[in-house]
Amino acid sequence: MKQLPLFPHSWQKIGYIILPFFLAIGIAYLFFDYNIPWLQYKHNPQGIIDFTENNFTDELAAIGMILSLLLISFSKEKTEDEMIQFIRLESLHWAVYANYLVLIICILFVYGGLFFHVMIWNMFTVLIIFIIRFKYLMSRYNKSNNEK
Repeated sequence: MKQLPLFPHSWQKIGYIILPFFLAIGIAYLFFDYNIPWLQYKHNPQGIIDFTENNFTDELAAIGMILSLLLISFSKEKTEDEMIQFIRLESLHWAVYANYLVLIICILFVYGGLFFHVMIWNMFTVLIIFIIRFKYLMSRYNKSNNEK
């Protein structure tokens, strides 16, 4: 079986280290309107109406969360073999189905501004479900190998 292009195993630890930082920034932004002052951008064009003011706290939090989840999800395990690749593929397959099932339920039952929050969290749920499923199956796989 062809090897998947994965990040080195040590990068997984980096993902786990930076994830809480970006998660905290994202939660603070969403629920407490927290903005990092030095991420404020204001362009002063010539004219009366200015549409170019923005704070990049939410962008930083989203990009950081995506990068950290990608590092956790797609870094090699200590020993990477064909069975682990199969578990990884099956977990990703399962995560996509579960993510879209949750999205369909939210489309049917969540409306208004709350749906915007659902869509924000939906950006991350495929990777989160994948990580949970993959780690669960890996623990079962490792447990069965240790019993032999």
